Amino acid sequence: MEERARTAAEAARAKSGDSEALQRNYVTPGLSGQPITTVDSSKAFTPNLACQKTATLMEVLVQPASSGDLASVQIARDTDFDGTVDSRINLPVPVSGICANGVISCQPGTWNQCNYFRWDMDTARNLKLTQVDMPQLAGCYCINNSCGTNLAWGNMASVLGDLGGGMIGALTTADPRIGVAQAMIDGPSIRYVGAQSTACTSDPSLAQTAYRANPSALAGDAFAAASSNHVFQSLSGSPVGHGTAQQLRHCTIERQVTVVKSGIDDIITRTSGGYSTIKSGKAVDFYLGSPSDNSLSGGSCRLFDFKMTLHVGASDRIVDARLAEYFADDWGQVRIDGTLVASGPSPWTSTGFPPGRCELGRTFYAYPNLDLKPWLTPGDHEIWLRVAVGDHGEGMARVHVEVDDSCRTVEQLVDHCGAIAADSKCRVDSEMIDGVQTFRNGISTGLRPLPQTRLLGTEACPVSLTRDFFQKDRTYRCAIDSTSLPKPDTSRGTYIIDHSTETILADRARQGDGSFAESTRPFSLPDRGSVPACEPICKTRAPRVNTAAAPAGVVGSLQNNPTAYDSFYHACGSDNACPTGPGEEIVSACGCLDDFPEAVVMMQTVRLGGADLVCTGTVR
Repeated sequence: MEERARTAAEAARAKSGDSEALQRNYVTPGLSGQPITTVDSSKAFTPNLACQKTATLMEVLVQPASSGDLASVQIARDTDFDGTVDSRINLPVPVSGICANGVISCQPGTWNQCNYFRWDMDTARNLKLTQVDMPQLAGCYCINNSCGTNLAWGNMASVLGDLGGGMIGALTTADPRIGVAQAMIDGPSIRYVGAQSTACTSDPSLAQTAYRANPSALAGDAFAAASSNHVFQSLSGSPVGHGTAQQLRHCTIERQVTVVKSGIDDIITRTSGGYSTIKSGKAVDFYLGSPSDNSLSGGSCRLFDFKMTLHVGASDRIVDARLAEYFADDWGQVRIDGTLVASGPSPWTSTGFPPGRCELGRTFYAYPNLDLKPWLTPGDHEIWLRVAVGDHGEGMARVHVEVDDSCRTVEQLVDHCGAIAADSKCRVDSEMIDGVQTFRNGISTGLRPLPQTRLLGTEACPVSLTRDFFQKDRTYRCAIDSTSLPKPDTSRGTYIIDHSTETILADRARQGDGSFAESTRPFSLPDRGSVPACEPICKTRAPRVNTAAAPAGVVGSLQNNPTAYDSFYHACGSDNACPTGPGEEIVSACGCLDDFPEAVVMMQTVRLGGADLVCTGTVR
């Protein structure tokens, strides 16, 4: 049995061990209507994978000139897949460089006066060249004498492959029905064997290819197809489909936003005491005392108390609060919530009479500009002015407050889905986020809404608010009966695992009468043999002149040494010999090669080099 398995494995490897074997044994004969044999080659059959077959889909013939440019490029095509060439065109320009999706045409033999062309299709679905800027081309390199001698003839196979590959890319993009089976190079020509595959229709605009441009449409179309398919509906309605009773639960996650416009009185207001409140824009001044000249009669010495209560509604909206000024004839004290904050004309800290003669015969003025914000917390606060008067006098204090009365938002997320989401028996069935379907039938649609900007508030107080989402509408599918279907009986398997060893297989089988019969028998695993530690490979290299082209010109002309090496890796055969290609020299012989550190260094070099390629407004 082991020998048969090894023989079958070798036969399978011979048929499909690499891409060339797959193409030779399956792809090419499958698209060309030729016989395909089974793995052991004992049987053959002719598949019908394509609606129309053609021996030659396209043939490209080139003729290099003495300047190194391709002076002539002829393209022959079988456009209707009837086996007859019905379209022949010649490129109107010489080819000085080749790109993955186009060509470059310069003054012959030089890299001057270059024009850049991309492969396209006209309305009749014939190949044409469209002039573009070079950044729209990819993988370009030079082939004429400005980069080296005899490049086109010396690398004819790769030149034809790259040139024809760009044409085939434009052709299959315009008509996705076309499948290429094989490319054969014969001297200065390359011939492509292909067929019309994918769909048996005369219209090249296939509905199936629309998903490449819009992958998110696949989920919706799949749902529509399933809804109209009787097989799917039969399965979904079967006892298996409804084996567990389920319940749909709907909930929302909503962002509630309130726009608040606070006036000065909402932030701070005088509720008692004082004699005046003056508002000016976003500022307010509170006055207390008796400011009229000689409005207070003190006799030899008398204390007068003036109190004012300020109510703070929103301390965070107070920008600034100061004891702006106060004056007294003769002495004065200012307290806030009982704490002395200012006195004069000399320090007066007690609650009794001043420390000096009461009658001073003059009025003193103070402008302390003292910060009162630390005291103005939410709630009521008492401002207290005490004046000591000998004979006649007066006194006054002013508190200046500046506020922020701009429009503000107060928002909160109201999550009604938290309890449902925490239930392990519930799964999201559908979800709409601000009108965008993100889940359908328990499957993510791949769609996500862009950040939303909404204008909230009133005309007098508008606020523009941008958030990732404002409302999520969810439907959960929750299992409410997990016992309607019997659970599988795993007792026999459990018994086998628990009672068997490496040499004895134990079993316990249920009899017809419901009893159990236990048994044991010898058991051994077959020798699995040994396998090699790796697939042996070898590394080779071949010299190459850097002819790559960029908008600044040919890259090799900007290098000190344009000669470099291309590295290749080959799988070694059973003889452990390295199958080198033309011009290649062996770098590492067959074995278990590990070039991962080298690959990491190369990728890091490219990454860091790319990070330094930044555009700045100044020369650096």
